[in-house]
Amino acid sequence: MSREQEYVLRTVEERGVRLIRLWFTDVLGQLKSVAISPAELEAVFDEGVQFDGTAIDGFSRVHESDVLARPDATTFELLPWAKADEPSGRMFCNIENLDGTAFEGDPRQILQRNLQIARGHGYTFFAAPEVEFFYFESGDPANGRPIPLDRASYFDLTTSDVSSDLRKTTIHMLEAMGIPVEYSFHEDSPSQHEIDLRYTEALDMADNIMTLRLVVKKIAMDRGCYATFMPKPLNGVQGSGMHTHLSLFEGENNVFHDPDDEYGLSVTGRQFTAGVLHHAREITAVTNQLVNSYKRFAEKSEAPPFVAWARNNRSALVRVPVRKVGKPESARIEYRGLDGATNPYLAFSLMLAAGLRGITEGYDLPAEINVNLFEMNDHQRGEIGIEPLPRSLDEALDIMEESKLARETLGEHVFEWFLRNKRTEWAEFQAQVTPFELDRYLSAW
Repeated sequence: MSREQEYVLRTVEERGVRLIRLWFTDVLGQLKSVAISPAELEAVFDEGVQFDGTAIDGFSRVHESDVLARPDATTFELLPWAKADEPSGRMFCNIENLDGTAFEGDPRQILQRNLQIARGHGYTFFAAPEVEFFYFESGDPANGRPIPLDRASYFDLTTSDVSSDLRKTTIHMLEAMGIPVEYSFHEDSPSQHEIDLRYTEALDMADNIMTLRLVVKKIAMDRGCYATFMPKPLNGVQGSGMHTHLSLFEGENNVFHDPDDEYGLSVTGRQFTAGVLHHAREITAVTNQLVNSYKRFAEKSEAPPFVAWARNNRSALVRVPVRKVGKPESARIEYRGLDGATNPYLAFSLMLAAGLRGITEGYDLPAEINVNLFEMNDHQRGEIGIEPLPRSLDEALDIMEESKLARETLGEHVFEWFLRNKRTEWAEFQAQVTPFELDRYLSAW
């Protein structure tokens, strides 16, 4: 038994923990959970928890059936919202086949596999997301239009409103679970908020994002509201993204940093950035996996749909932020296409794989773009070599299906299942008559 497992067993006993929740995600990034009692914990560390994988989207096919959930003791945390007389804890799990081998449909282990490839090159992959979301009034969000809790805007100080208290409580809960928050504030749209997590290794960050989503939604529900990470829930205002800062380290050294470069970006950093740009269209179906994701790209604001990079141009997909003075470890790139509905394990895997491909193949970084791409038409952008991201989920799936990088990174099981699932979603969307169509055409024709 490992030291981490012994620590969990000791903590459970000393704190009188009554229930341990084992968390994992399906292929789409929906959080799943199975609960065990403390009496079962030691056996679960040794043997895992067996369950029917056919019940989970993207997991086993009928003839494959059962899989094992094996908890990762390093992820153990007490749940701060549990009742005082019923302490509970949680751990993330890796999913295994019954013979103990890694299950190829497990998103967490897909990321672990790709992080191991990076370690084979000497790199550790770090990420720091800016997570945006909306709060809305209580009620069934599927019926009627969502009603914001406030009419505030970017950085507005709303000390007395409900949403500020929700966000404050959420931050306290996250920090109680060992998830450090760097910034939080009201975003541009009514009732839209942002929580920025402090950078850490990508596997831990993916776990943290899954925890943050649950905490945000739970606290809103407890207060009679609801929260959503849907990319574009309101017309006429900015949608929610998840701009994510990326960097590679060799030990304690940030390999993106070069003090002598005009952009402060090393050759490795340039090649990684070039790889992310080169493969951006191929990975968009995963980084932006909803039909609704592409409504956010159409808004011409903080969701740049153009494959380009710049330092201060927010119409470019990738930004190279100016690093903090005297802090070379802050060298990074910011990928601005992601939204909060993505599966972070798969999205991080693909961004890492694209960047590593740029390094191993020696991709050249294209020229920086210093014009507002939103103000140009398609022909003008094409003349300077700027491609758009896919403009619909359907187009994104077509591009992904031809991508060797996406197939290799995700593995055959997840790659094929994801395409099938999302093509079904697109077909269902295409068959729906939307309020837009009714408003525009019903009486006119």
